Amino acid sequence: MKIIDGKQIANEVKDEIANKVKAMMKEGQPVPHLAAVIVGEDGAAKTYVDSICKSCKEVGFISSIYHYPSDIKEDEFLQALDFLNQDEEIDGYIIQMPLPKQIAMDKVVAHVDPKKDVDCFHPINYGKLLLGEADFLPATPYGTVELMKRAGISANGKHCVVLGRSNIVGKPLAMLLAEKSEQGNATVTICHSRTANLKEICATADILLVAIGKAEMITAEYVKEGATVIDIGIHRVPDATNEKGYRICGDVKYDEVSKKCEAITPVPGGVGPMTMTCLLLNTLHAREKKWRTSE
Repeated sequence: MKIIDGKQIANEVKDEIANKVKAMMKEGQPVPHLAAVIVGEDGAAKTYVDSICKSCKEVGFISSIYHYPSDIKEDEFLQALDFLNQDEEIDGYIIQMPLPKQIAMDKVVAHVDPKKDVDCFHPINYGKLLLGEADFLPATPYGTVELMKRAGISANGKHCVVLGRSNIVGKPLAMLLAEKSEQGNATVTICHSRTANLKEICATADILLVAIGKAEMITAEYVKEGATVIDIGIHRVPDATNEKGYRICGDVKYDEVSKKCEAITPVPGGVGPMTMTCLLLNTLHAREKKWRTSE
C-alpha cells in the first residue's frame, strides 16, 4: 500500500515555483503578487489567509491582505473589489468565504476580474473549464489531479468515482478527470448524498475521490480491493485521548480503508498542501500571461 505524500510533492512544486520566480527577477520582471480578501473575524479564515502569506513568502511572491469589518455594506465591498481589479501590481486575489449575509455571493463572484480570478469562481472561467480552455483551475481539483500525476497515478481508461457534487470541488474535478488530457481520459461517475446504492457504486471505482464533507463516512465496504482512494475532506473531531482535545481526519476512515488500497492519501498531509500550492501556480500563470501580453 502506497501512502501519497502530498506535503512532499507540494514542497517539490514550491521549489519549482521559487526557481521560476528567481528567473523572472533576473529578467527584470515583477514577481507575482497574490492578495487575499477577508471579511469579519472568523478564526479559521484568518488562519488560512496567514498560511497563504507564508506560502507566498516561501516562493518569493508578494502577498497582501485586505481585511474588512463584518458589517461592511455590499456596495462598499464591491468598490473594494474594483480597487483590486484595477491595481496593476496585483496579479490575482482570493475572497475568503463565507461572506456576511448582507453581501450577495453571486454579485461578488461576477464582480471579480476574470484575469485575476485565481480561485476560478467567475462564470467565464468556469465556462472555460467546461470547454477545456481554462486559464485557471479551481485550486482543490487542480491540486488533486496534480497530486495524482506526480504520484504516478494515471486516470487514463480508469473508472473514477467522485463522491460529492459541489461547484468548488466535485463538479470541476469530474470535468478534469473526464477531459481529453494528460491527467484525464477517465470514465467518471459523480455520486452524492442522494445516490441510490452508493456503497455498491463506490466499490466499482478504480480511483475513488471523496469530497462528501462527512467525517470518516467512507469505510472499507465502499472500496474495492486494490483501488486508489483520494480523500479530499478535512475535519476536526473531538478526541479526549489527544492533548489538544481533537484530531484531524478526512471523509475516509483511514485505518480501515488503507488495508484494501493500492494507494491512499492521508489527512492531513494529502490533498490539502497541494490546494495551497496550486493557488500559487494559478497566480504565477496570471503573472506570466500578463507579462506576455505587455510585451
